[in-house]
Amino acid sequence: MINATYPFDALMDITARPPVVFVRGKGSFLWDDDGKRYLDFVQGWAVNCLGHSPPVVAEALAAQAKLLLTPSPAFYNAPSLKLAKALVDHSCFDRVFFTNSGAEANEGAIKLARKYGALHRSGAHEIITFEGGFHGRTLATMSASGKKAFEPLFEPKVSGFPKARLNDLASVKGLINDKTIAVMLEPIQGEAGVWPATDHFLRELRTLTREHGLLLILDEIQTGMGRTGKLFHYQHAGIEPDIMTLGKGIGGGVPLAAMLATEAACCFEHGDQGGTFNGNPLMCAAGLAVLQQVADPDFLKSAVDSGLYLESELQRMSARHGLGEVRGRGLLVALDLRHPIAAPIVAQAFDDGILLNAPQPDALRFMPALNVTREQIAGMIDALDAVLTRIGAARRVA
Repeated sequence: MINATYPFDALMDITARPPVVFVRGKGSFLWDDDGKRYLDFVQGWAVNCLGHSPPVVAEALAAQAKLLLTPSPAFYNAPSLKLAKALVDHSCFDRVFFTNSGAEANEGAIKLARKYGALHRSGAHEIITFEGGFHGRTLATMSASGKKAFEPLFEPKVSGFPKARLNDLASVKGLINDKTIAVMLEPIQGEAGVWPATDHFLRELRTLTREHGLLLILDEIQTGMGRTGKLFHYQHAGIEPDIMTLGKGIGGGVPLAAMLATEAACCFEHGDQGGTFNGNPLMCAAGLAVLQQVADPDFLKSAVDSGLYLESELQRMSARHGLGEVRGRGLLVALDLRHPIAAPIVAQAFDDGILLNAPQPDALRFMPALNVTREQIAGMIDALDAVLTRIGAARRVA
């Protein structure tokens, strides 16, 4: 039943949404306008790394809002300088370009790679990406993505993104030619159903790109900012990419993203790149508050422990219901359902006050806050177990 209090038809209809309106959030919980509470294991698709409305973000925003919202990107501001320096200090990169969204950061990475090719590789412009990959919803990032549903949309696409297969180095080698300038991938393909690139494959890819003088671009929009147990996923493999993009968790709930690059890869000239709100002090103040908390070794250790607990509990539940593997890393994991039953599971869980995500018809994806508690994980597991029992009974009757 549609809530008559709100003008739902004023919004452009671009996705199916349940007819409820969320009005408040705290930590791992959301409340709708009827006062119903929901345990959230989606968190804005891994955006709210510290949960809903974390005090450190709220306080940083309030304090900065009293000082300066934005002086325009034509001038320096203190929060952007501090956040850029903190990101550089915690990573293998030398420079940072801030954006408002992950898609915009990936667009910037594509442009930077093509500029590098124009300057250093005789106009090489092709960027090898991967089947199943997802890099955003701008025209170029949709073209770079390997999502089947994107293929018929908004033709003609931006050319220059041949697709390799994840964890198949030979498929990458077969696409390299004199037009190639970079290889770009997510360390874990989230939208495809949480399919990880192995650490071995990432190391092989780093070696291959160096042998051919190509840039390696890691899209860590979803895996960055502690999501997989290290501050950045590339650290698991012990490699150093040339370019990395961050989004989602870097803002802890506010629109902030970033492209990081080594000094050698930085080749933009004045006028090549920009953005009206990019690097504004309000969002960067929030990002700095998030980074200071997430980068703490004790915080990361707690997130690792929570990820291991979530994985083990999902494995036990999978065994009870005869389901498939649990894959992923840290607090970005998926449960293989073996059957296309994800949609009714998500719907029934929603009715029971649990927010889950189905990236594919046969998989559930779990992206809780990095400070989720064992009790909250146990509560989600109990609720999902009950839903699976009902779904299983219904399937047997059918």
